[in-house]
Amino acid sequence: MANRFHIARREFARLGLAGVLGVVPAFAQRRASYAGLGRPPMKWDIKHSMQISGAMKEDELRLAKQLGMEYVNTWAAPDRYKEIVGKAEAAGLKVAKIGNGSVHNRAEIVLGLPGRDEKIEEFKRNLRALAAAGIRYQLYAHMANGVYSTERETGRGGTSVRAFDAAKPAIAYGSSDNSKVFERAYTEDEIWKNYEYFVKRIVPVAEETGVKIGIHPDDPPGLTLGNVPRPIFSSFEGYKRAVEIANSPNLGVGLCCGCWLEGGPAMGRNVLEAIEYFGGLKKLFVIHFRNVSSPLPHFRETFLNEGYMDMYKIIRALRKVNFEGVLIADHWPTTVAGPLLAQAYTIGYIQALIERANEESM
Repeated sequence: MANRFHIARREFARLGLAGVLGVVPAFAQRRASYAGLGRPPMKWDIKHSMQISGAMKEDELRLAKQLGMEYVNTWAAPDRYKEIVGKAEAAGLKVAKIGNGSVHNRAEIVLGLPGRDEKIEEFKRNLRALAAAGIRYQLYAHMANGVYSTERETGRGGTSVRAFDAAKPAIAYGSSDNSKVFERAYTEDEIWKNYEYFVKRIVPVAEETGVKIGIHPDDPPGLTLGNVPRPIFSSFEGYKRAVEIANSPNLGVGLCCGCWLEGGPAMGRNVLEAIEYFGGLKKLFVIHFRNVSSPLPHFRETFLNEGYMDMYKIIRALRKVNFEGVLIADHWPTTVAGPLLAQAYTIGYIQALIERANEESM
């Protein structure tokens, strides 16, 4: 019995070693392929970025490092861009994007109001300030009166979430009384003409500086809100026409997945088809990664794994077109442990999706 036991044990060891030797070369080969790309297995050239406050708080920077992030993004005035980049670099991080609310969702630009040319010149200065700080991406939204919402609703586990219900009164983001209603109704043709006026003036500076402008979808899309229609960035065809008007490698799409999902069938193409088309043109610059419960007329924002979209399909689509822009978790629900935990949960979920997409693409 003893001999048979020892023989069996030796045979098991021999077979086990052979199995390991068979696996190691394959694993090593896969590791080598990653090493040739100069980055760890979880990443491709995607700039997965954590949102932090403009104050560049130490605990936020430390959390970004603890979560394994390489990039952060924030909002600030142009005179702070270099300071922000310096603080991030001191913490071992890179800045993927800095937003500037002063040139974002401007009625002067969208509606052709007095002060339009001054805002366009400010937009150009912002592009130059970004380039001077080494930032190559700008997310811009073309909504005269910003993001509209109805009263917040309750999500999973009692979370507080943003919602929009077309049957209820809506208010503009940052406003307490729906004050962003303009005195007269604007036409779709006016909105298109004002967009063309704007884009023809900022594209040369975007090309000069090398900054890529990704235009955010209307939120919510396709509705007339505050006397202003939203005919451009509320559908696939609208985006296609807008990109063709710009005719520039530096103006493309800042695709908020949540907004596209809010629009649903009314967008003309689904979010995966939009990624395939604009990613194929290399006109996909920024992704806001979020999910919602359902399309309009009523939606609420959700955690990534409880909305109506399988978010892995989006990451897989981005991997397929080799998206190299900025990916940002956005609009996570409010939890009892605060926004940092909610964002950390979201980031971890995204990291797992990226890793899975990389594995399946090999």
